[in-house]
Amino acid sequence: MTTIYIGVMTGTSMDGVDFVAASFDPLQIHATLTMPFDPDLRDELMALTLPSDNEIDRMGKADVALASMIGNAINQLIAENNLDKSQIKAIGSHGQTIRHRPEHGFTLQIGDPNIITEITQIPVISDFRRRDMAAGGQGAPLVPAFHQALFQHPTIHRVILNLGGIANVSLLPAGNPEGVYGFDTGPANILMDAWCHRYTGQPYDENGNWAAYGQPIRSLLDRLQAHDFFSKEPPKSTGREDFNLEWLDEQISDWRNDIEYNELEDTPENIQATLMKLTTRAIKKAIYRSPLDTGEVYVCGGGAYNSHLLEQLRWRLRKHNWSVQTSSALGLSPTWVEATAFAWLAMRFDHQLSANLPAVTGASGYRILGTITAV
Repeated sequence: MTTIYIGVMTGTSMDGVDFVAASFDPLQIHATLTMPFDPDLRDELMALTLPSDNEIDRMGKADVALASMIGNAINQLIAENNLDKSQIKAIGSHGQTIRHRPEHGFTLQIGDPNIITEITQIPVISDFRRRDMAAGGQGAPLVPAFHQALFQHPTIHRVILNLGGIANVSLLPAGNPEGVYGFDTGPANILMDAWCHRYTGQPYDENGNWAAYGQPIRSLLDRLQAHDFFSKEPPKSTGREDFNLEWLDEQISDWRNDIEYNELEDTPENIQATLMKLTTRAIKKAIYRSPLDTGEVYVCGGGAYNSHLLEQLRWRLRKHNWSVQTSSALGLSPTWVEATAFAWLAMRFDHQLSANLPAVTGASGYRILGTITAV
């Protein structure tokens, strides 16, 4: 009988929750679902990522609301796809990160697993990041181990690029399991989506068309790149704590007071183009500074559908003949890669196998990740 694990992922973009029912060896996707957030819940989750008043009570309410949403959506996934519940061994639920402070040794994801278990009557594996952090790691990114298991090639160097709210890379050297590493490169959709929503009312810049209409502003780009995160050496991870609309507004305000400021450049679409260049330049730097000389880049996450961004990446990586395509070419849709990764993490916990890569997170060794909430 096939053993199925359900992966649940909500990332820094906070555009909804992705669900994947998967089995492994070989990978098979049995069902998928995306559930958009209720706008009020999304607004509250966004607000909780930054310090504010009455945080504990508000966090508790959001914790319950998100868990209830996840549990009910899993029951919907099972019912709509006629899944045999007896085959579902566990749910791997990432939860919503509302604070990630590796410099202080803590991270916080909410979405109470007890409520999810109560609603679904299925064991839930959660809290994947803190064991790695207890071992001195960043607790992120966790997906490179999954990328290695699924996508490493014996003769071709590969880079798996996740473009969610934050961009991260998994560098998979050909035929070298011990050489795998990865890290967050910086903001991806997190700033572009927020800026686009402010000026166009749209939740994201479809196909990057708005950014394509603008021209990057060199002086503003230089200011944004002065953020301490970009000069850090891996292991490193980041989130909304570092890159958010308030931070961007401060940088733009300082730029406007700078002697290099050019009023003619100061248009919303030029700033959007600058944010895209901030993302692609950091990715290029990460790949070109790696030991990998040339190979294949496979893009997943919501940013994989930004055709202008992918064109920019192809242009920036042309020097060493890196090809750029989406993870669909490897048999897994960009939408479902991360949720599938958390189904895989649940499977690893179920088999009591390690799931972190110390070379990626900086942990002192391999660890079994997660805790279980039993039925």
